[in-house]
Amino acid sequence: MTATQKDIEAAIAVTRFGLGAKAGEIAEAARDPRGYLQAQVRREGAETFATGGETSAQRLAEFRDYRRQRVMAEQAGKGKGDEADPVKAARGFLRQNLGGDIQARLELAVETDAGFRERWALFWANHFTVSATKVQAASLVGPYENEAIRPHVFGRFADLLDAVETHPAMLVYLDQAQSIGPNSRAAQVLKRGGRRRAQTDGAPPRPKGLNENLAREIMELHTVGVDGGYSQADVTEFARALTGLGLAGPRDGAPPGQVIFRELAHEPGERMVMGVRYKGTGKAQSGAILADLAAKPQTARFVCTKIARHFVADDPPPALVDRLVEAWTSSGGDLGRVAIALVDAPEAWVPAARKLKTPYEFVASSFRAVGHPPPMRANQAIGTLGQRTFGAPSPKGWPDEAESWAASDALVKRMEFAQGLSAAVGPGVEDPMRLADAALGARLGPAAAKAISRAETRAEAVALLLMSPEFQRR
Repeated sequence: MTATQKDIEAAIAVTRFGLGAKAGEIAEAARDPRGYLQAQVRREGAETFATGGETSAQRLAEFRDYRRQRVMAEQAGKGKGDEADPVKAARGFLRQNLGGDIQARLELAVETDAGFRERWALFWANHFTVSATKVQAASLVGPYENEAIRPHVFGRFADLLDAVETHPAMLVYLDQAQSIGPNSRAAQVLKRGGRRRAQTDGAPPRPKGLNENLAREIMELHTVGVDGGYSQADVTEFARALTGLGLAGPRDGAPPGQVIFRELAHEPGERMVMGVRYKGTGKAQSGAILADLAAKPQTARFVCTKIARHFVADDPPPALVDRLVEAWTSSGGDLGRVAIALVDAPEAWVPAARKLKTPYEFVASSFRAVGHPPPMRANQAIGTLGQRTFGAPSPKGWPDEAESWAASDALVKRMEFAQGLSAAVGPGVEDPMRLADAALGARLGPAAAKAISRAETRAEAVALLLMSPEFQRR
């Protein structure tokens, strides 16, 4: 039976825009492939995953209390072995929270009925990376994604940007909590009376001077991009504007871990960033710069190019990028409108699959295809494939291009995962060809179908499905 255009589009809707097909999902999308995706765009954002009911502030306070208790135990000579090492003890404490967050997030990806909505949220989480590679941020990554990203993924980019950059996790990850204006009152106190007096007067704990990490990554990675027309002087000026933004400590009169603004630590004076002068208005100064960066045309093009690259092709069609930029610009950065423009763009529906799944996408789509929830060891498999969940090696996040995931040893590891999963679930699959049709629909090619149908065992058939070019690409 020859596949119709709607059959092909239904398969594309689920496997390219989403996270892979569950049983019956392609058939559901076939009624109206574009409408199926458009219905997943909603103002309230994407679903959150379970984090034990704890907020970022609670996690941060618990982490600080735990480390303090371990240090006190060590000083009292009561600690033994690793428990006496505050760093090792803290890492153990963080792993408990991090492991639960990782598992809950993967379960959501495997079980959701709104694969496009979840993929859209995962794109933004990677764009605004906070990584657990930094111990102090590890237990905050899950709550950060739930609090700052997922509620805003279909709202205004400016609101998403503000929520992300002023979240405790980002301030900790990029060392903003330690930044202090070199000419601020807190810095003068440090010079005159030393650390003890500065902290009594409300300066940040362990001040290190001006830190440019947050300012640089906002400009280079989050908004205008490395070619967006800013200079090192702009980074420094923005970093000065951000001083004073930090986390509450014991003497701040606010719950520990809450984001606060300390006027004492703020660098006084006007700032000039990318040709615009900003008055010395304290906290509002950095907010004004952030809002202007969100509205820059360079930001629209940089971010829309990344969206097109993520969903469609490593070398995205210029016409597609232009469509997304137009939707962004005409709507004032409405991300819901951008998502609809992506769905409506003809360039996004070209039948040829030009994207190789990342390890996270491959593992999630595999469990969706076979209809099994991911076991706790599934995240270990993702890490073995090279993409440790919540563990991006830098603020740049994980790459989207195939060359990062297509090395020969990486493909061997994918095959080993496919064989292991197939050995576990394959014997219970009644009809491998029916499974293949449900997973790929009209995208299942004759060569793959022939190989699956001729497999000697059901487990082998499932492994061939998972390693087929059609399943590996989207």
